[in-house]
Amino acid sequence: MNQTIKKIGVMTSGGDSPGMNAALRSVVRTCAFHGVECLGIYRGYQGLIEGDFKEMTARSVNNIINKGGTILKSARSQEFRTVEGRKKAFEKVNASGMDALVVIGGDGSFTGGMVFNEEFNFPVMGIPGTIDNDIYGTSSTLGFDTALNTVVECIDKIRDTASSHNRLFFVEVMGRDVGHIALNAGVGAGAEEILIPEEDMGKDRLVESLKRSRESGKSSSIVVVAEGDKTGDNVFELKDYVEKNMP
Repeated sequence: MNQTIKKIGVMTSGGDSPGMNAALRSVVRTCAFHGVECLGIYRGYQGLIEGDFKEMTARSVNNIINKGGTILKSARSQEFRTVEGRKKAFEKVNASGMDALVVIGGDGSFTGGMVFNEEFNFPVMGIPGTIDNDIYGTSSTLGFDTALNTVVECIDKIRDTASSHNRLFFVEVMGRDVGHIALNAGVGAGAEEILIPEEDMGKDRLVESLKRSRESGKSSSIVVVAEGDKTGDNVFELKDYVEKNMP
């Protein structure tokens, strides 16, 4: 392994999140400032395996800071999950003269980078970019704040309809294993109930809570549900259960 880093590779991996292009721009321009070569890796780990690299300069990242998604594209790579796939990637890395790797992504992307580092003693740095905010040791990941504002804005619009028709609405948001989006957006939007994967409080407790809200004079309610919540089999089953048990 080289002691002095002269060339790095940078990729965006996994699900795209707001801020990825801004982070990429910062990496490329920091390299330019310090005289370090920078290779953009297209399509995440799949591009690493296939050697889909392109030299990037400060001009390569002009006018991308306001764009959503990622200009480097992203893709899932089943091949990188195998030892053989990671060996192919390492061969491409060596052939390119790359000394280190910067991965902009979430939990799965970081896991892949960690395994690659352990197997080949190759320097890997992660920049947390995921709307789920589920990277340990990071208070707020790239994209999380934007996701919260988007959800709150949507719930505000839904509440207008709920109030107009005296309805109960279930709003499902992303969060397979963690409830950060549901919890924070639910609080921000003033939801009556918030259901998250970390704590299953049960369908009966949910019904009782909504009954109390109605008895207090509320004619409509919003329940925010993280997609990984275990309270019901799915949000439709949960809604049916609540409606059947609220006379």
